[in-house]
Amino acid sequence: MPPKKTSVLVVDDDIRILRMLQRMLELEGYRVIPANNAETALDVFNDETPSLVLLDIMMPDIDGITVCRRIREFSQVPIIMVTAKDGNEDKVEGLDAGADDYVTKPLSAEELAARVRAVLRRTKFPDEPSQPTFCSGDLVIDFARHQVSINGEDTHLSPTEYRILSYLVGNVDKVVTPDQLLEKVWGKEYIGATHTLQVNIARLRQKLNDHTEEPKYILTRPGIGYMVSKPV
Repeated sequence: MPPKKTSVLVVDDDIRILRMLQRMLELEGYRVIPANNAETALDVFNDETPSLVLLDIMMPDIDGITVCRRIREFSQVPIIMVTAKDGNEDKVEGLDAGADDYVTKPLSAEELAARVRAVLRRTKFPDEPSQPTFCSGDLVIDFARHQVSINGEDTHLSPTEYRILSYLVGNVDKVVTPDQLLEKVWGKEYIGATHTLQVNIARLRQKLNDHTEEPKYILTRPGIGYMVSKPV
């Protein structure tokens, strides 16, 4: 029996773009599940459980930001926003909604394939720290279960957020530069994308109740990078 293909749910109300994205991904060997509106996409998501979602933002029935938030209520499947809106505020809104990446139209087949590969690669959680658990104050990370808790309550991190935290803990008491984090968590093609990193660090801190003014877990070394201190 041939190996099961990785499935990608592609959501776009423009049929021409939908078909173009479908062809691009099928040529890369993915099984594509097309949806030309948000309601169909949410129904299909529940039925198919895709490995990744490629999601347009500007749709007439329900916008992509809302769809992303709805998916994040019950799933951490990787989501890439694909849109013609390229302002920083738009990108921040997409990432804050729970998207793992944000790409703008028009995009080449090569760029699309690279983004999909990079996001899927991040969901596999390689290179876990050697210790089975990490405890610092109220923060507990169970690496065997990919489980993070604060004050005994589970905290649901996206795959990207988990990888950031895991890499920092794997380098405890060492300052990690933004480019090191970007390359390790996102891939070499993301080196220099500091804004993407900053948004994800801010979202991670919020989930950890790690206040920016006096952070307990993820410390910033201005002009250098980030670090997690060794537990006392």
